[in-house]
Amino acid sequence: MRFLLLIVVLFPFTSAFAEQSQSVQRIISLSPHMTELAYSAGLGNKLIAASDYSDYPEQAKKLERVANYRGIKMERILTLKPDLILAWKGGNPSREMDRLQQLGIKIFYSNPTQLTDIADTIIKLGKFADDPSQSITAAATFRTQLAKIKARYQNKSPVRYFYQLSDSPMLTISDGNWPSPVFDICGGENIFATSTAAYPQVNQEQVVVRQPNVIFGSRHATSKENSPWLKWQGKLPAVDNHQLYQLNSDWLNRPTLRTLKAVKQVCQLLENARKTLPLL
Repeated sequence: MRFLLLIVVLFPFTSAFAEQSQSVQRIISLSPHMTELAYSAGLGNKLIAASDYSDYPEQAKKLERVANYRGIKMERILTLKPDLILAWKGGNPSREMDRLQQLGIKIFYSNPTQLTDIADTIIKLGKFADDPSQSITAAATFRTQLAKIKARYQNKSPVRYFYQLSDSPMLTISDGNWPSPVFDICGGENIFATSTAAYPQVNQEQVVVRQPNVIFGSRHATSKENSPWLKWQGKLPAVDNHQLYQLNSDWLNRPTLRTLKAVKQVCQLLENARKTLPLL
């Protein structure tokens, strides 16, 4: 009797899921991280086009390109007749996105502000897949690994860091903006945390005043081998203690399952930096 009751209760949900997944067969992604998340959620067979730099996983490289840094190819998108468009809130031009929505195209927006949003987004995307099991498994694995990392580093002493997002102009991040959650979970203390701008433009003098113990950059910014910070020898603990690190920007700046690789990388580097801190 209980088994029959369970079937009756679950039947509407199962039917609703099947109806939603079948109604979406042609998907376009307008952001590299959304392309990656779509594959993680089991939507690879439904992707028909994507934005430039959608290069992971390998099969994503074969997708037609319908967007780049200059904008989106509106006419081509309409010709492809997508059932669903995956977009980055704030990263895609609002005027064009509003137009697509007015034309009746369903748009799924992503705007991650914390690490758990990655798993939540995969679960939501999985509702459009023919089989949601892949998204459920991927999200559960991500959450489990994230919980283990959090437990390991939550009581570690804070390490003051500076993340150089770009070189010219020199940009960084403030708290609550991606990828600050990656550094937070490892015990990083952002020297520009309270900036009113999401991605403030700063200069080297401002960094020196704040005395970071670690400086992170990417291949687009600074590196240990070729760094503009080396002239600050004797003025920055990060330079004096050789705590200048180049991070994998694809892992760090794209909120996807590979963000876990960025978390592990940052946590280990901050742990190295702790060994250089003076004893309290």
